Amino acid sequence: MSMFRAAIMACLLGAWATGAQAAGSLAGQSVPNFSSIDSPWYPMSAVRPPANGLGPVKTINSNIVHRQLVGEAGNVEERPTVLLDVNDPNLKPWVVESLKKVNEDRIAEKRVYTPHATCLPAGVPEFLIIGGAFQAMYLMQTPREVVMVNTFDSQARRVYMNVPHTSNLKPSWYGDSVGHYEGDTLVVDTIGFNDKSLLTNDVPHTSQLHVVERFKLIENGTQLQVEFTVDDPGTFNAPWGGTVTFRRRGGALPLTEAPCAESNAMNGGAFFPQGTGSEVIPIPIASKPDF
Repeated sequence: MSMFRAAIMACLLGAWATGAQAAGSLAGQSVPNFSSIDSPWYPMSAVRPPANGLGPVKTINSNIVHRQLVGEAGNVEERPTVLLDVNDPNLKPWVVESLKKVNEDRIAEKRVYTPHATCLPAGVPEFLIIGGAFQAMYLMQTPREVVMVNTFDSQARRVYMNVPHTSNLKPSWYGDSVGHYEGDTLVVDTIGFNDKSLLTNDVPHTSQLHVVERFKLIENGTQLQVEFTVDDPGTFNAPWGGTVTFRRRGGALPLTEAPCAESNAMNGGAFFPQGTGSEVIPIPIASKPDF
């Protein structure tokens, strides 16, 4: 598996070199240069609601106190239990019931892991903020595609440029992404999702999910702003949106392999304590090759 990932990373880096030259001018067209080289983009915060219109499901600090041990000294810290707003009028009834179950688990302090915390793909738009908005994201541009790699498990997305969606959609974690430039903005349109990932704040979705992202440099090119719109008539009564803003941090950070399941011994194997006969979560194993 590691050799396979290394080969994939080598291919991405090969395309990167071409993309760095082509990013400034693709087919004679001046386009924004988002390419990372060795200076990736870091989220400045989690998803923010849009200036106008509906935003993601909100969280609420309840009066239920959650106690946990923190630090090497084992000090007890008290925090309010964060619940989801099940009264959001934009939610279909089945989603309300799903979020009520999430709230019940949080109140009961039941340990629950999101798909990407268990080495499964994060989906879209959660790819932008995998790991609590602490992970770096690399962008590589070529005339034919834009490749995005998040350092969390080296998860990758491919955006195929200036082509229609495939006529043979096969539902997947990251769907079918096609893109084009509108002046200084990269517009990415994605459909063809499975229903296994979660949206912002543990909200589920159906395979009808349709996400449009708009990537744009702001603040004299020092920040990257991504505005997105989520449309899923099986989950929501109306489309909603959000914004994630990125910046670069000092110092070069070359893109390296960062496997998740293969590195389960890290941190004491908290998620995947192998060989004990009492694994918390089984390591994901593919039943068939991806290609």
